[in-house]
Amino acid sequence: MTSAPANLLAVRSLLLTYLNVDKNTVRSQDLEPAEVGIVGDPNHKGGYHCGSDRVVPNDYSVVESTRDSSGLTLHASALDVGTFSVSSGGHTHNLRTFSTWCVSQCAAGAGDARDIREIIYSPDGTTVRRWDRLGKRTSGDSSHLFHTHFSFFRDSTKAGRDQTPLFRRYLTAIGLIAPPKPETDMEQTDKLIKNTGSPTRTVGDVLADLANLRNWLYSPGTTTGVVGPPPANSPLQQMLDMVRAWPALVAQVTALSGKDFTDEQQIVTGVLAGLPPEKIAEAIPPQIARDVADELSRRLTA
Repeated sequence: MTSAPANLLAVRSLLLTYLNVDKNTVRSQDLEPAEVGIVGDPNHKGGYHCGSDRVVPNDYSVVESTRDSSGLTLHASALDVGTFSVSSGGHTHNLRTFSTWCVSQCAAGAGDARDIREIIYSPDGTTVRRWDRLGKRTSGDSSHLFHTHFSFFRDSTKAGRDQTPLFRRYLTAIGLIAPPKPETDMEQTDKLIKNTGSPTRTVGDVLADLANLRNWLYSPGTTTGVVGPPPANSPLQQMLDMVRAWPALVAQVTALSGKDFTDEQQIVTGVLAGLPPEKIAEAIPPQIARDVADELSRRLTA
């Protein structure tokens, strides 16, 4: 069964929120809920108000564009907007001005109107016109003297693409929706200058520090590598000093690793110097003791 898609229901809700001024009373000046339709009545066959269960052979809303044939679902893909009149910004806005504004946006190629296939409307209440993106038709029946018809390419309905931006932009343009307040350049500059966590440092100071650190990290260890040298005894300077000293340290360790630090004679002399004669005699084997005694006797008698 043909149904109303969520994206077109959102457009309907948006228009009724701002154009149905007195929601508790039905009156001709307001856009009433019964005047904003999506699904055609049960007798309606063919066209964008019908889904796949109610299209007809060679239905123009299906066969004239691959965007429609590829997007055909049970969803209707059209919106009818009835008469209204609202005052805003010192001007009166109604169905005629609304319709011509929407047509002008489509004709100008506005990005938020790219999914609209056609608009059937009356610019003056006496003549019916049709803006057709495909250039197939230029008019419509007399019922469009009292309502404006929007057809949306079916692939946009199938995809659920948001269709409210164009209509929100219209309501903003006539003053019913307040535009977002832009921040002034001064406000943005103040935030950039002051929001650094320190009352004495600006964003420029922080960026300079980052640039210095970046340059240092990318530079050889034998160079300063920074825009301005780091202060003495600072962690960055100490790290830089260690990097510069590293080659000499490696050379010293390499040289020391090839040396024999054992001096046997010095060790023996040191050991003997700490022992009394009787301990030294006890440590000498008998044969060696006799040999030593003989040698000493020989030297004494020589």
